[in-house]
Amino acid sequence: MTAKAKPASSADSMADAIDPEKALVPTVQRVNEMRVRKGFWPKLRSTASRIPFAGQALAAWYATQDPQTPMAAKGVMLGALAYFVMPVDAIPDIFAGIGFTDDAAVIAAVLATLGAHVKRRHHEQAETALKRVRDEAN
Repeated sequence: MTAKAKPASSADSMADAIDPEKALVPTVQRVNEMRVRKGFWPKLRSTASRIPFAGQALAAWYATQDPQTPMAAKGVMLGALAYFVMPVDAIPDIFAGIGFTDDAAVIAAVLATLGAHVKRRHHEQAETALKRVRDEAN
């Protein structure tokens, strides 16, 4: 006689549905993290002198690197930074004057929502890095 598989209870199904190892959100966060890790600094170096929100983007990036920043906040910030890094978005960056307005809006919205997680030290790190990037460009 073969043993039949025990039918999954609704509690088992619920546990699987919220299991962070099986959830979609961590997967999306990992993809965004890889995009940002690969593309953030090259994009920032090439645009730092042209975009007024470079400091805010950098501060968000430093917040994502801080182990004290909550994982959920990091995930949202990484999504915004991935949007900045991606070459094709709502308003392509190649359009002079307006190409980065959507990127600026996304960064501004994230900082308005999660700004409490972007600490003074992140802004100070961003200011130092931005000065260095701009000096290298000149």
